[in-house]
Amino acid sequence: MEIALYIWDFLVIGLLLLGITLGSSWITRLPLSYALIYLITGIFLGPYGFNIIDLKPDAEFLERLTEIVVLVSLFSCGIKMNRPLTWSAWHSTIRLIGLLMPLSIAAIAGVAHFALGIGWGAAILLGAILSPTDPVLASEVQLVHTNDPNELRFGLTSEGGLNDALAFPFVYFGLYLLDDENWQAWLGDWLRIDLIWGIFAGILGGILVAKLIGALERRSRRLASIEEEVEDLIALATILLTYSLTEMINGYGFLAVFVAGVTVRRNRSIRADKKASQLHFTGLLERLLEIGTILLVGVLLRWEPIVTFGGQALLIALALILLIRPIATWISTLGDDLRPATRLLFGWFGIRGVGSLYYMAYALSEGLPEDLGAQISWITVFTVALSVVIHGMSATPLMNWYEQRFGHESRMDPETLTNQLDNDLEDNPKTL
Repeated sequence: MEIALYIWDFLVIGLLLLGITLGSSWITRLPLSYALIYLITGIFLGPYGFNIIDLKPDAEFLERLTEIVVLVSLFSCGIKMNRPLTWSAWHSTIRLIGLLMPLSIAAIAGVAHFALGIGWGAAILLGAILSPTDPVLASEVQLVHTNDPNELRFGLTSEGGLNDALAFPFVYFGLYLLDDENWQAWLGDWLRIDLIWGIFAGILGGILVAKLIGALERRSRRLASIEEEVEDLIALATILLTYSLTEMINGYGFLAVFVAGVTVRRNRSIRADKKASQLHFTGLLERLLEIGTILLVGVLLRWEPIVTFGGQALLIALALILLIRPIATWISTLGDDLRPATRLLFGWFGIRGVGSLYYMAYALSEGLPEDLGAQISWITVFTVALSVVIHGMSATPLMNWYEQRFGHESRMDPETLTNQLDNDLEDNPKTL
């Protein structure tokens, strides 16, 4: 009897899950990330390996898959945000989003335009696609628990949550410029609708939906208890409702889901153990979806596009990882009181991943010309793959060094953070 191919797929994924679970204590000691293991496994199981997994997903499939992964990850990032909403508490995040992200987009676009001869519309689109750092693949350098006071971990986690959401206006800008080079004709609408309204509606949607679901949950608990076996599904309901309702009013659903996570974190009516349970639940979903996505990247790698676009992709990827991100980070953090080691690691850990794959798939779904779509797609896929390799091998040793050297220091210890957050809420319970 011939065994169906999908049965082999199930076998491989089951063995992979078992292996990374049983060997997790050894893996965490090695200069390897889980994502790097998934990527290598995908390559070996693809057409150039054992050819057990032979998937050729279209752009819509990849867009939907990566969309779900990013949504779950953004909510998880939001719940981890352990600081009051003040400039001093979020100073590193503000700089990384407000300065570093636009600088990165402009620099990538400049390299693509002048070095590769790509038109400005496509170059800006590529810059926007590659600008987000990844909240999914950066688990080795992100917050390990919600009361972690480490400035480096907090900054990287919050940056990954926000820039995955805030890349959309620049993606739209690139698409508009591709369609119509007369930017004066549409710039006003882009500013009003795609920039200002999209961000405002995203923030508002995240707050209102999370608060409404919290109120419904409290009322339900007063009327009847909620079964423990299913109560973590509230987190998934919050993600889906927040995203869909915000998108219906032309807001940025990614931003709304991150804000919803922050709102849940700051909701004092939800017990700490319930928040921890939701974080654990979404973290497990995130890990499972990450496996599928990065395996897919490994399977998708092909020799023909490597020959065609490898040189261009290597130029963009190395420029981004070795020059653009570090230099732009250093410029963005000038005048801040961050120690030099923290600024350097902020610059190094610009991990690219699932967010970039989503924006790539979204751009393809908008009908890019075939040659341009192939060029942008393979540059993005190769950049993500190279980032997984380089950052995956360096994350553990660099973070171990940083923790040993500076782990005992912080801008604000956990008790102070908690007390300040509680005081903010007591002074103004309606404030988020």
